[in-house]
Amino acid sequence: MRKVLLALVLLSIPLSSDAFAQQQSRSGTPEEQKACTRDVQKHCRAVIDQGDFTILACLKEHRTKISAACDQVLKSHGQ
Repeated sequence: MRKVLLALVLLSIPLSSDAFAQQQSRSGTPEEQKACTRDVQKHCRAVIDQGDFTILACLKEHRTKISAACDQVLKSHGQ
């Protein structure tokens, strides 16, 4: 479960160079975490221990299968 939350933290990192904005976004909101937790567990369980970038890549690979809420989280963070 900790890896899932770490993956969601990664999803919340903005592309902005503003350090304060990055610091605020890194934790991800509880709503963002909730939106993608099931998708990570369902589609990316096999790679959950391979790091955040791998989990993000997995979510992107399964884009057509993930929930609309998780897809929106990815889109809102430029993914």
